[in-house]
Amino acid sequence: MIEGHCHCRAVHITVPVRPETLGDCNCSLCSRLGALWAYYPSDEVAVSDPEKKLVGYVQGGKTLTMHHCGVCGCTTHWSPIGRNSTRMGVNMRVFDRAVWEDIPHRLIDGASW
Repeated sequence: MIEGHCHCRAVHITVPVRPETLGDCNCSLCSRLGALWAYYPSDEVAVSDPEKKLVGYVQGGKTLTMHHCGVCGCTTHWSPIGRNSTRMGVNMRVFDRAVWEDIPHRLIDGASW
């Protein structure tokens, strides 16, 4: 298990393994967030938010909720809305750099969708 957290440590995320690749999306939202996405089945990710600091933002297409810490503002993950998807995205930048820095990045051309 690998654990990451937002800057203020109010929100913790645990994933089972390092991903093989990271997604670097260029859509209008992700390019502003600066996130590097790893994808996991929702039931393999544990999000701990004991003080209820997570805030959700639903993007215009209403397909995803982006989650960030309401204290420090760090984007932690996204979850699907109203789809039969069981996949979620985890922002690997909330983990220690040593966990993700050598993982290959692939461009996700979300700007063209």
